[in-house]
Amino acid sequence: MLDNTDMRILQELSKNSRLTMKELGEKVHLTGPAVSARVAKLEESGVIEGYTINVNQGKLGFLVHAFITIFTNSIFHQSYLSFIKTQEQYLINNYKISGDGCYLLECKFPSTEKMNEYLEKLNEHANYKLSIVINK
Repeated sequence: MLDNTDMRILQELSKNSRLTMKELGEKVHLTGPAVSARVAKLEESGVIEGYTINVNQGKLGFLVHAFITIFTNSIFHQSYLSFIKTQEQYLINNYKISGDGCYLLECKFPSTEKMNEYLEKLNEHANYKLSIVINK
């Protein structure tokens, strides 16, 4: 069970995972070694699964951000899943979902032309509904 200090550690690391243990300790009123031990415990227990960065995809040339709801053609999803593995350069996330659709893809494309090529290939494996992000 997590206490208030653990929750504050998680909040601070969620805001900035590059904090030093000394800086983190100051924010949650612990010493560097004490907060380091707590962070290690959170990692070992699986509460903290990893650390990540946010990348501006537009600055990398991926100007189209889209969500694609996938409707597979049958109960066998292997064709779709195999296709997705060949298209990882466009894939941000692939979520298996309940409700409207079978999967929800979050994708990035350098242009609408590349997105259209992708969608034409995707349509060989599944039907889809496209939503393009206007603003984040």
